[in-house]
Amino acid sequence: MKHLTSRSVPILGVPVHAVTMADTLAVVQQFMAEPGLHQVATVNPEFVMAAQEDADFRHVLQQADLCLADGVGLLLAGRWLGTPLPERVPGSELVYHLARLAAEEGWRLFLLGAGPGVAEEAAAVFQDLYPGLAIAGSYAGSPDPAENEAIVRHINDSAADILYVAYGAPNQDKWIARNREALRTVRMAIGVGGALDFVTGRAARAPRWLQRLGLEWLHRLIREPWRWRRMLALPRFVWRVLVAEIRD
Repeated sequence: MKHLTSRSVPILGVPVHAVTMADTLAVVQQFMAEPGLHQVATVNPEFVMAAQEDADFRHVLQQADLCLADGVGLLLAGRWLGTPLPERVPGSELVYHLARLAAEEGWRLFLLGAGPGVAEEAAAVFQDLYPGLAIAGSYAGSPDPAENEAIVRHINDSAADILYVAYGAPNQDKWIARNREALRTVRMAIGVGGALDFVTGRAARAPRWLQRLGLEWLHRLIREPWRWRRMLALPRFVWRVLVAEIRD
């Protein structure tokens, strides 16, 4: 595993691993062959800026086994800092690759979170796409500590190998970190944010040409204008990276 995840680019105190999508899948196969739960985080500029204010979230990202560059802003930051990242690894695409790999390898997948019924719908979509995929379970639940014990018991009873957690950042990432020791059979857990909404068609991704231009955030803002306050993280991220480099 060291040959694939030995290099990470620190961006405002958050490590981002220099891996491609193909590397990521190879790392996951290694994780699955090792004991214990391995945490994967899909990092974007909003994550990095949230981590500046939230020390617990920053610690979770620093301790994660793999932090992926899910955001073109991170690629631009890496280039500006003189430590370029090879490519973007979007969580909304990775969930498909992991489901396909799970079907091929016989790994059991559990989907946790999202809105009522979304995890179940996403599980059905994955099974249609990848025949033979074993769905260990699906459950909405919430990151409320009052539900924690029951959810962990449910996942353990399912004998899940891979866990998608769709509670949104930072809740999903903190939830995984908090339960690393309690989840007995899970070998890899990843926070997937709104990816299950994309899988089910409840939300639409930006057209490919906008994705290539790095303007997926603009598409989302137009469709969900109530997110404008969160989008302020993007210019703040750019400014902080520029200032950090100048000071260095």
